[in-house]
Amino acid sequence: MRLLRRRYSPLKVALVGVVFVICLFIMQKDVGNRDSGEEPWLKNIVNGKDQVIDLMMGAVNNIRDSMPKLQIRAPVQQEAPSQSTKSCLPGYYTAAELRPPMERPPQDPNSPGADGKAFKKDQWTPEETKEKDRGYEKHCFNAFASDRISLQRALGPDSRPPECIDQKFKRCPPLPTTSVVIVFHNEAWSTLLRTVYSVLHASPAVLLKEIILVDDASTDDYLKDDLDRYVRQLQIVRVVRQKERKGLITARLLGASVASGEVLTFLDAHCECFHGWLEPLLSRIAEEPTAVVSPDITTIDLNTFEFSKPVQYGKQHSRGNFDWSLTFGWEAVPLREKQRRKDETFPIKSPTFAGGLFAISRSYFEYIGSYDDQMEIWGGENVEMSFRVWQCGGQLEIIPCSVVGHVFRSKSPHTFPKGTQVISRNQVRLAEVWMDDYKEIFYRRNQQASQMAREKTYGDITERRKLREQLHCKNFTWYLETIYPEMFIPDLTPTFYGAIKNEGTKSCLDVGENNHGGKPLIMYPCHGMGGNQYFEYTTQKDLRHNIGKQLCLRSAFGPVELGDCQYKGKNTRVPGNEEWELAQDRLIKNAASNMCLTARGKHPSMAPCNPLDSHQQWFFT
Repeated sequence: MRLLRRRYSPLKVALVGVVFVICLFIMQKDVGNRDSGEEPWLKNIVNGKDQVIDLMMGAVNNIRDSMPKLQIRAPVQQEAPSQSTKSCLPGYYTAAELRPPMERPPQDPNSPGADGKAFKKDQWTPEETKEKDRGYEKHCFNAFASDRISLQRALGPDSRPPECIDQKFKRCPPLPTTSVVIVFHNEAWSTLLRTVYSVLHASPAVLLKEIILVDDASTDDYLKDDLDRYVRQLQIVRVVRQKERKGLITARLLGASVASGEVLTFLDAHCECFHGWLEPLLSRIAEEPTAVVSPDITTIDLNTFEFSKPVQYGKQHSRGNFDWSLTFGWEAVPLREKQRRKDETFPIKSPTFAGGLFAISRSYFEYIGSYDDQMEIWGGENVEMSFRVWQCGGQLEIIPCSVVGHVFRSKSPHTFPKGTQVISRNQVRLAEVWMDDYKEIFYRRNQQASQMAREKTYGDITERRKLREQLHCKNFTWYLETIYPEMFIPDLTPTFYGAIKNEGTKSCLDVGENNHGGKPLIMYPCHGMGGNQYFEYTTQKDLRHNIGKQLCLRSAFGPVELGDCQYKGKNTRVPGNEEWELAQDRLIKNAASNMCLTARGKHPSMAPCNPLDSHQQWFFT
């Protein structure tokens, strides 16, 4: 009653009481007075008693339901929400369910390159030597060795870490199906088909929807009708062709356009897939559809075709990076990323990816903008996609339990129909869309790109900028601070930059060929193309050659040399042998030694300062 007094006024309680008495009166009249002499008004009420009682009971129930509940009721059994995903069984996939569409034939352990071993040959006839040389010239790898290794060679027992071998994959939600897209142009027959067989032998049939070979206008006859006839027997393999050479980017877009799998898996045409390579990639995409995942890429030796197998313990992983010339590279995984991962089944976050071998949800590939279809041939597309994926809400990852071998060549065997300037053009497109003001750092290092940017000869980027806006992508500062905080950011506006010309020799300071530090510098005719002659005098007063690595000019007894810059940002400083003063008399003076840079002698070196010596007079051009 206390609750009633608190929540309901006396008037309402009285009204309910009156209604209840009237109901009792009506029911009593209904039972006790059934003669025809009752009053007409009362007869109408009695006749409508059922409706009145229903109305009154409803009012009472409403008041009851609005009362505070003093008892906790048993939970109401809820119906399971309808599943939008396709039906699937509980538990994990079994080995039987993950069998490949094609089993490897019996292997001869003594055959060339068996179990991933190196091809060896001690004695060569003149004809064999000529054939080997032709193979190197055409393909930039030992095609002679490849042609003598089985197209269906095994790679030995599974040597991945135990947690990879024991990894289980849930049936629900089911792993997505994939279309494997392989682009080729005048590829060697043996490497192309070994790639195809490798996929067929190492991929679960239930997941492998198809293998699509995209011919980028090959001119070799064996890659035309002969190839078509050969792959017909493989059933799920087909060839699509570009009539004219348009390059990797356009060819991959063609492959993606005809693919039917839920995931697109791109491979190069000279790969071999290790045990269990596909399931970890697809499992991660099932778990996180915005993940763009790459296998752990291992080396197939270009000379011997030895497959570098994974090790069970102590693997030191690499991840993708880039330098300010927008060149892709590899680096050791930093400590913070190592600490985040609990074991080898955990993905490695990567600032960039190589772009040759990766898997991506087909719907996400389309959503995120696939490739920039105005980029030409090859070059820069992997860095562009790396920036775009991270800045627009996705993530790039390396999956260590997925291992794929790749033939890394020291140079490309292919020509560029429009010349290598297409690479600079592609890089300008990505810089203009994704790098904001940081693009100026790149342009200082690439004069050709800088000219294209000034003259706007890089094509229309309206649609790509619109894509960035539509996807609400973050800026490049966010990328550098959040995704790649290890990246050293050079001065956006250095004190001086360019080539350093000597008044006495009329030539320029040059780092020389393949100088990654530790070698003396040279003087060389000024060419105005940057590259080996590009330097920056920074606000920290060090002289940097930082096209790729951050290398600083160091004073020394004898010739000066380059070394890794000691100033790396916060909590670091420029040591004395890397600190320079650029005086008004055009001397370059080292603060620690009080000596000046001179061009006299075979290599630039240090000498007592002499403002009158033209060989000690330098200026930036």
